Amino acid sequence: MLPSHGRYDYHPWPGRPAYAWPGGARLAVYLGLNLEHFAFGQGLGAELAPGANGGGGPQPDVLNYAWRDYGNRVGAWRVLELLEELDLPATVLLNSAMYDYAPQLVAAHRARGDEIAGHGRTNSERQNMMNEAAEAQLIAEATAAIAAAEGAAPRGWLSPWIAESAFTPDLLAEAGYRYTLNWCADDQPIWLRTRREGRLLAIPYPQEVNDIPSIVARKDGAERFAAMIEADFLERLRQVRDGRPQVMGIALHPYLIGQPYRLRALRRALAAVVARREEVWITTAGAILDHVLTLPEGTVP
Repeated sequence: MLPSHGRYDYHPWPGRPAYAWPGGARLAVYLGLNLEHFAFGQGLGAELAPGANGGGGPQPDVLNYAWRDYGNRVGAWRVLELLEELDLPATVLLNSAMYDYAPQLVAAHRARGDEIAGHGRTNSERQNMMNEAAEAQLIAEATAAIAAAEGAAPRGWLSPWIAESAFTPDLLAEAGYRYTLNWCADDQPIWLRTRREGRLLAIPYPQEVNDIPSIVARKDGAERFAAMIEADFLERLRQVRDGRPQVMGIALHPYLIGQPYRLRALRRALAAVVARREEVWITTAGAILDHVLTLPEGTVP
C-alpha cells in the first residue's frame, strides 16, 4: 500500500448526489483575491525575473520586491474598481501583515462587505518549513490579527504557497477554522478528517484558473488567461446540466492581474460571467460553507 494522507476517501464523480446551490443554481462562482505582503531583502516571493536583481545577484532584490509591491499600491485598487463596476463579491485571502502595511486597502474591502479569510502572516514564509509548534503560532497570530480588525475570526484559510505540513488541517480545525482552500482535488466541496476537532471542509481553489501558475509559471499572456476563465466557465455551465453542482474559483493576485493590459482582458472575462448571473450563484467561499452546512448529512462526500 502506498502512503496515504488519510484525510478523505475516494468518491468517483459518477453517482454522487445531485443538489443545488441557492436559487437552484448548479454552478457556484467565487473570486479568491490574494492580498499579500513580502519581507524586503529576504524570504520567498514570486519573480518577474528569476533570481535577485533579475540575474542571481545578492539581496536586496529590488526588482522583484517592487514588482510585487505594485499590487498593493496600485493594482489592488484597480481590481477594487472592477469589482464595484461589475458588482462582484470577493473572498479576500489576506496576509495579516497587510493590516500594518496597507490598512486602507483592507478597510476598502471591509467597507464593501467582502469576506476576509486567513492567508498566513506573509507570503515570504511557508508552513511546511516549520515544526508543529511554530506553525500553530503562525496560524494563531494571523487569526488573532484578523479577529481584532474585523470583529470576528476568519472561517477559511489558504496557506501561503499552499504549503501544508502533515499537521496543517488538524491545526486549522483546532484553531476554529471551518474550511480550507489548500486541497484542489475536486470540483465540489469535500470533507477532510482531522485528528481532534471533527472535520474541515475543502472548498475547491483553482490551480489552473489562477494567475500565478498561468502567468508566472506557464507564461500565458493576458488574453490567454482571460480566455481560460471564459472557457472554464462555459464548459462548467454545460457540465452541470447533469444535476451535480460544481464550484468554480478564480484566483487573482493584484501585482499580476492589476497590470492595466491584464486588467482589461480580465474585465472582459468577468463581464461574460456576470452576463449569465441569473444562471449561476456568484458568491464567496464562506457562503459556500454556509450552504453546505444546510445540506442533509452524506450529501457532500
